[in-house]
Amino acid sequence: MVLAFAAGAVPLQADLLLNQLPLVLVVAGLGLMGLEALAPGAHFVVLGVALLVAGMVGVALGALGLGGVILAVILAAVVVASGAGTLYAYRKFDFYGGKNMAQTTDSNSLRGKSGRVTERVTHSGGQVKLDGGGFNPYYAARALDGEIPEGERVMVTDPGGGNVVTVESLSAIEGDIDRELARGREEEPDDERERETA
Repeated sequence: MVLAFAAGAVPLQADLLLNQLPLVLVVAGLGLMGLEALAPGAHFVVLGVALLVAGMVGVALGALGLGGVILAVILAAVVVASGAGTLYAYRKFDFYGGKNMAQTTDSNSLRGKSGRVTERVTHSGGQVKLDGGGFNPYYAARALDGEIPEGERVMVTDPGGGNVVTVESLSAIEGDIDRELARGREEEPDDERERETA
C-alpha cells in the first residue's frame, strides 16, 4: 500500500512541477535580465527574454486549461523561437553599440588605438575617449611629453594595465614619421627616383 502511494505521488509531483513551470520561467527570465543590468554586454539578456516570453505564454496557456507535458513541449519550442528572435534583434539593432568594432581583450590591445582628448591631458592627469575602446571608451590618461589640449587626436603609446593609458598627440607622431620619410627620400639616389617615376 505504501508503494502504491509513493508511485502515485511521483506523477502528482511531476504534474505539480509542470503546472508551475510558467511561473518558474518568468522568475528565471526576470532574474537573468536583472543580471544583465549588473553586467551589460548581452550575456544574459537573450536567454532572459526567451525565458520571460515562454513563461508569459505558459501563463496564458495555463489559464486556458492547457497543462502537463503538452505545455512543457510548447514552452520549449517558445524558448527556442524567442531566443533566436532575441538574438537576431540584438545583433541587428546593436543595442550596446560597438557593431563591427574590435572588442578589447586585454590592456595590450589598447596599444596603438587612437582617440580624442576629452579633458586636457598632462603628466599627472586627463581623460581620453578611444575609438573602439569597448563598452566604456573613456580612459584616464597621462601625456608622454608636455600637455595635450582638449579635442586633440591622440594615440595610446603605453596601455599601462588598462586603467591609465599613456598617450601622445597624433600631430607629434605624424610629424616624426614625416621627417623620417623626408630624410629617407633625401638619401635616395637620383637614379632610383627616376625609376619610380618612370
